[in-house]
Amino acid sequence: MIEKKIVVCLQYGLQARIATEFVQKASTFSSGINIIKNGKSVAGKSIMGVMVLAIRKGDEITLMAHGNDEKKAIEALEGFLSNKE
Repeated sequence: MIEKKIVVCLQYGLQARIATEFVQKASTFSSGINIIKNGKSVAGKSIMGVMVLAIRKGDEITLMAHGNDEKKAIEALEGFLSNKE
């Protein structure tokens, strides 16, 4: 299992369209992915879960991945949330 704290740099945070893109990207990995914000953990492959966290630009979240491709998953999702892609 890998955990990584990330500050979200996306201009509009994870609003509906971007949250959908995040979930689609997370779903390409076989690893289980969770997002933690303010002690609340949700599945990173669930659009409803991601939307419930109301993640905005500047928010600090923790990404967790556990599985065969956990390292690649964390790297890709961190890049997505940091707007480096």
